[in-house]
Amino acid sequence: MAETTATGLPKGFRGAEQGWPELHRIPHPPRRLPFLGDVLGASRRTPLQDTLRYAGDLGPVFRRKAFGKEFVFAWGAREVADLADESRFAKHVGLGVANLRPVAGDGLFTAYNEEPNWQLAHAVLAPGFSREAMAGYHPMMLAVAGRLTDHWDRAVAAGRAVDVPGDMTKLTLETIARTGFGHDFGSFERSRPHPFVTAMVGTLTYAQRRNTVPAPLAPYLLRAATRRNAADIACLNDTVDALVRARRTTGGGEGDGDRVGDLLDRMLATAHPVTGERLSALNVRRQVITFLVAGHETTSGALSFALHYLSRHPEIAARARAEIDAVWGDAEVPGYDQVAKLRYLRRVLDEALRLWPTAPAYAREATVDTVLAGEHPMRRGAWALVLTAMLHRDTSVWGADVERFDPDRFEPGAVRGRPGHVFKPFGTGARACIGRQFALHEATLVLGLLLRRYELVPDPGYRLRVTERLTLMPEGLLLRLGWRGVGSRAAAR
Repeated sequence: MAETTATGLPKGFRGAEQGWPELHRIPHPPRRLPFLGDVLGASRRTPLQDTLRYAGDLGPVFRRKAFGKEFVFAWGAREVADLADESRFAKHVGLGVANLRPVAGDGLFTAYNEEPNWQLAHAVLAPGFSREAMAGYHPMMLAVAGRLTDHWDRAVAAGRAVDVPGDMTKLTLETIARTGFGHDFGSFERSRPHPFVTAMVGTLTYAQRRNTVPAPLAPYLLRAATRRNAADIACLNDTVDALVRARRTTGGGEGDGDRVGDLLDRMLATAHPVTGERLSALNVRRQVITFLVAGHETTSGALSFALHYLSRHPEIAARARAEIDAVWGDAEVPGYDQVAKLRYLRRVLDEALRLWPTAPAYAREATVDTVLAGEHPMRRGAWALVLTAMLHRDTSVWGADVERFDPDRFEPGAVRGRPGHVFKPFGTGARACIGRQFALHEATLVLGLLLRRYELVPDPGYRLRVTERLTLMPEGLLLRLGWRGVGSRAAAR
């Protein structure tokens, strides 16, 4: 296991300049200041979007410096394809992800590659995302979606706009909590976010903010924020510990593993198929926090961006509705297999993830001395941050109109005509998101239900703003709704 500091960063961590022998050849933004680095024109609230603006001018590999630490970014299709080579590169846990180590420790998302619990947890939990398991989650996903439509029906009746990011966060939290852990947070019955959500947002925001403050000054500049973060972590831990205690009380996780239902049952009852090892109580807590946070935060953002674009492109929404009507017919609710048949709607979701991948970057570390894309020498341990949101805007791959929302970019022929590794909203390689199919099924199902039921009416004065808290989310997105008729309560009456 890698030795770490109190912040969760690898001991001796200094930044991406480690292992880049020809760093001087990599361009950086103009007007660099001593010690402060490339901070002119930078915003503490939108560091990713600031970096995207530099990317177009500086090229497919560039660097930024802040408070003595230098970071290398990559986004060109050729460079990213090289970084995807699992024989030479692996996941790197750094920057904001490493800042989440005090929260999630060696959970699947934040574990270092050499930590044994990653392999153990992956082996134990991977069957929880099989087709059979996914089909079992489908009725619960429908039940939670029904709570959302009840909530939106009341908004339609009152002529009230809906808070899209807020409601998608409630939906996805309840979905992962119920399907994975048999827990109900009561999100739709609350006037304010559940304390777990408030604490989660706090920890993500704090992790992002630590990247914008010089490490020696952090104890002074972030004193109050650090105290709040400790309280937020305690809230997350207490919530999850109570959830696990309740499951143990009902008998989950006991015996020889014959009773294995949801993800929590698997964590408590399942042994590694070869070694017989089981997850420790501490690691179970870390894995539950990881799934509750990662399992809803990114999906809620993807749904919110997709609904924004559908509201702005009625012709695309109409085409998606026609497909939903044809595939689902008069069925009150769709079956599991009917969701996968919504191929155009899935393209809508993919195109929203292309423009705004809610996990907007991932880091890759050289596992051997190598040369990136035949041009940039890297020693073992050197790493680069892949800007997924910029990779998805590489005009050499996606064309000159990269900012245009066009789901037909994901028509099968177009997909086959593109090189590999140019669409990466879920990361890459062995450490890619384990819950990818869960998220895609949930999001496609929910979009289908909402489009079949409602007309989406945008605020003509709204311009998309993106909030950054390690993940991305539309800011201040409100929509008004009208009855579409088919599948709505109005039609049923």
